[in-house]
Amino acid sequence: MQQEATVEESLEHKAKAWTSAFFDEEIRNEVEELLEQGGDALADAFYKDLEFGTGGMRGIMGAGTNRINKYTIGQATQGLSTYLTRQFEGEQIKVAIAHDCRHNSRKFAKLVADVFSANGIDVYLFEDLRPTPELSFAIRHLGCHSGVVLTASHNPPEYNGYKVYWNDGAQLVPPHDTNVINLVRETDLSNIQFEADEKRIHTIGEEIDKAYFEAIAEQSMGDAGKKDLSIVFTSIHGASIKSVPPALKEAGFSNVHIVEEQSEPNGDFPTVKSPNPEEPEALKMAIEKAEELNADVIVGTDPDGDRIGVGIRDNNGKMQLLNGNQAASLLTWYLIDQWKKADKLSGNEFIAETIVTSELPAVIARDYGVSTYYCLTGFKWIADIIRRKEGKEKFIGGGEESYGYMVGDFVRDKDSASSSVIFCELAALAKSQGKTAFDFLINLYMRYGFYQEHLISIVKKGRNGEAEIAQMMKNFRNNTPLEIDGSKVIHTRDFETQIETLENGETQPLDFPKSNVFQLITKDGTRVTARPSGTEPKIKFYFSVNQKLENKEDFDNVQIQLKDKIERIVEELEIN
Repeated sequence: MQQEATVEESLEHKAKAWTSAFFDEEIRNEVEELLEQGGDALADAFYKDLEFGTGGMRGIMGAGTNRINKYTIGQATQGLSTYLTRQFEGEQIKVAIAHDCRHNSRKFAKLVADVFSANGIDVYLFEDLRPTPELSFAIRHLGCHSGVVLTASHNPPEYNGYKVYWNDGAQLVPPHDTNVINLVRETDLSNIQFEADEKRIHTIGEEIDKAYFEAIAEQSMGDAGKKDLSIVFTSIHGASIKSVPPALKEAGFSNVHIVEEQSEPNGDFPTVKSPNPEEPEALKMAIEKAEELNADVIVGTDPDGDRIGVGIRDNNGKMQLLNGNQAASLLTWYLIDQWKKADKLSGNEFIAETIVTSELPAVIARDYGVSTYYCLTGFKWIADIIRRKEGKEKFIGGGEESYGYMVGDFVRDKDSASSSVIFCELAALAKSQGKTAFDFLINLYMRYGFYQEHLISIVKKGRNGEAEIAQMMKNFRNNTPLEIDGSKVIHTRDFETQIETLENGETQPLDFPKSNVFQLITKDGTRVTARPSGTEPKIKFYFSVNQKLENKEDFDNVQIQLKDKIERIVEELEIN
């Protein structure tokens, strides 16, 4: 009991420091209320400092060290300013800043610009909201040393976040990520330079848009059927309203229908429970509009415009939402096949995917003589592969199961605009041949095997939730089954200990950065992976199973068999 009291006293002491005159009145009042409440509300706000995960710093807005606010954002920017000054000594440092549609995003973006400028850094601040991938593009286009986007992707409305990019237009990877956060932790709040040097803050907008859309159009692989394809698009109240419709227009698509009720940027996301294109409910209005218009394709994006959900018509003419693995497989096949037809494959090309993404894209690539490189979850790792192989191998595309895809390397992050253009292009090609994109998908299954994936996300909020997630990971690691659904476990990969165990019991080091991920692979190709989310209070379990598909008519039956198999595995592993 004495130890618990000490912890609570420590939290109270930490919180009381935020009631001093240094902090603004709004923050002081909020902390006073938290101190009166005590308990979990106080603990969740102060029990730790926000950290950079796979997607940067992300959290609930409000007062506290574990919250997104003027001071945690200011501290992050001051620490980053110090790091940039040391890394690029003697250079005039430039940064780009963008923000999405969330509450306070514009205010936070200006705050970040103020702190950078106060540190003698030139700032290029977008005039209004812009999608995250355009920020990545702008960094390289303008020759910036770094960049920041204010976004919390598809998190609930009470969240916001701070995502940092390096001079290659990619998110921070080692050693920069840990070096920056260490400097941020060393930065006392009293040392944040909030007073802006306005002459160093430059507004950007239309000229970057134009260059970005032209770069997307250059990725086009063909024009067949574009004018005939009917597309329904929804930005789900997010920033992609600024990018996807004009990118589609620039690429030659003229039959685009916008879900107007969701086109207005709004941080409350009033028409959906969650602005996440992984969730079918988020695309409900797009489906309804597609049925009304008999459209061929649905495209929907998350609030910061880097991920897309897509829908196409299935064997029965019904609008079918694809999962991230299916869309990644189709995009991979289309890009590589078009490169081959254009005689662009020289044996020096590669794709990239994360360790929790379907094996199907890699199987397709292998058939065309294209290499596949694997990485940890998060597009910063795909961008890191591109950077390390630049000038030696050519990157075609990459993706991850969580609805993010990269086409070419002009943007070093997942990009809904270029992905939308290329996906619609493959759907237009199918229509020009009297087929659908779904026909293309079934042909891939028949040629390479029917791969079925499934994701279970378990939410565990706050300090107690963090402890529960840690225990769940420990249990999964320490109680490895000998078999799964009757198939022997022949391979385990522990990315935390960086050890891979093979079928004969031999172990070898894993050539990956250390990460809290554990993966099981069975003799029949079943794969189960567990990892805590780097940006949300969740633990995620990924399942992948596969079998042959002999003909198109067997599609429904084989899909049922694979889904049943996944259900048995989930029950067997007691994941709930």
